Amino acid sequence: MVTDSSGVVGPAGAAGPTPGPSPARRLLPLIVPALVVGTASALVLLGISLLAERLQDVLWETLPDALSADRWSVLWTVVVLTASGLVTGLLIRTVPGRAGPDPATTGLVDPPLAAGVVPGLLLVTVLTLAGGISLGPENPITAANIALAFWLGRRVAPGTPAELWVSLAAAGTVGALFGTPVAAALILSEALASRPGPGLLWDRLFGPLAAGAAGALTMTLLAHPSFDLALPPYPGPHWADLLSSTVIAAAGAVLGLLAVCAFPWAHRFFRALRHPVAALTLGGLLLGVLGALGGRLTLFKGLDEVKELAADPGGWSAGQFAMMAVVKTAALLIAASCGFRGGRIFPAVFVGVALGLCAHALVTQVPVALAVTCAVLGMLLAITRQGWLSLFTAAVLVGDASVLPMLCVASLPAWLLVTGRQQMLLRADGTPLK
Repeated sequence: MVTDSSGVVGPAGAAGPTPGPSPARRLLPLIVPALVVGTASALVLLGISLLAERLQDVLWETLPDALSADRWSVLWTVVVLTASGLVTGLLIRTVPGRAGPDPATTGLVDPPLAAGVVPGLLLVTVLTLAGGISLGPENPITAANIALAFWLGRRVAPGTPAELWVSLAAAGTVGALFGTPVAAALILSEALASRPGPGLLWDRLFGPLAAGAAGALTMTLLAHPSFDLALPPYPGPHWADLLSSTVIAAAGAVLGLLAVCAFPWAHRFFRALRHPVAALTLGGLLLGVLGALGGRLTLFKGLDEVKELAADPGGWSAGQFAMMAVVKTAALLIAASCGFRGGRIFPAVFVGVALGLCAHALVTQVPVALAVTCAVLGMLLAITRQGWLSLFTAAVLVGDASVLPMLCVASLPAWLLVTGRQQMLLRADGTPLK
């Protein structure tokens, strides 16, 4: 049993160190800044998402209709994606701070950027989301919210550590993205568990959990997000599910690892062009070709598209599902390596869903909910190396707790495949992290 030694009398009769404030008194002052940062983080995410949706309507509906062009034709898809790359490259070249560092070298939660970088970063994020690029909003929005929280927080309370504002903004953004503070707590618990620090883990998660709750509630009340794919319910574990779940999760992990292994090579190829405009224009062109090959569902971040895909599991053949999974994986690889600002979680979810539906189409005895969640789990483990996030995201897609035991079993061989291997994250010199 651990005991508190504060106030113990020493050998000379002198009193020991004076007890500090209780944990509760230290944590209570965090509530207000956590609620403010969490709410503001959700509002930034919501505002950027709405702007991107309006621009998407213009690019993919208003403009082609005005030009009497087919919205989803090969020509229009290639033109819009290529133009998105060109304009993004020009913006990155001209905005202050070049819209942040090379996205291939940044993760979901990083040290604060300079506040002057935020407008340019948000501008290119809107264009990325609207133009059909296969990246999500999570990385740039989190980076922008961290920068803003740190900049404002240091002015209101100059003595506070940077880690406080980073954790509050990250938790608020992740809570808003997933509509629940649980995702924020799981992500930050992995990071905090590897860092020494005072207090119990839940003490250290108190502020971020409050920020995540504020972000989640704000987004839920204003936008009503949902990750539930409305798949047929999982009938419950069977002995055969042990084999099918592990095989499908491993297949998702292998597909994700192929993209991870190709990532440094793709990044090196685009960096050899030595100009963001050239790299992003070429990247946009390649994404346009892939979009024309895979169809409109393989465009954009994938969250809305994956719901349409899952709404009709029998609407495509196994080969078509496999094609979409491969095309989306290639699109994620190119978009992440050529310089577009965006996150990789939502496109990876699309790949996993398509792969799971392919497995179900090949072997219909495998429950569709199990196939989809296990494939998403394996893909996310390879792309993010976040175990809790991968389990949580896979589980919320079906909203059924009965699938959790099978997901935990399936995660074991999938994790053995990905652990210790290079990540989809590069150092400044272009070498991959492990």
